[in-house]
Amino acid sequence: MLTRKQFELLRFIHERLRESGVPPSFDEMKDALDLRSKSGIHRLIMALEERGFIRRLPNRARALEVIKMPDGIGGAPGQRARFSPSIVQGGLGQTPPAPAANLAKPRPATAEENGRTTVSIPVMGRIAAGTPISAIQSRSHT
Repeated sequence: MLTRKQFELLRFIHERLRESGVPPSFDEMKDALDLRSKSGIHRLIMALEERGFIRRLPNRARALEVIKMPDGIGGAPGQRARFSPSIVQGGLGQTPPAPAANLAKPRPATAEENGRTTVSIPVMGRIAAGTPISAIQSRSHT
């Protein structure tokens, strides 16, 4: 048996996973349920996890997976949403306008080698690394 808030949170997570394939953040869940703090969301998630409705992956942010839904709710258990990217029309294949001569930035040299394009990256110099200097030096004032 789920409380009303637990049910609303589970449904919100399930819908978000079905729509975008990415679980919602704690802030998004907090706003969707009209809660004041993220600690309330944390308690609801822990309760859903204890009851076996969701699974959290350790040491990962936003790693939630809906394992099962309450009886009578749509969606197959464990079913994940597929990622379907949307295409943004851009200037792919179009030649960009030439920059002014005085604003042109230097570009790294490229070379074709074994069918792969390589890029030369200039090395600016060495970094001096030695014993760290303590912020507080112990000097005696005599």
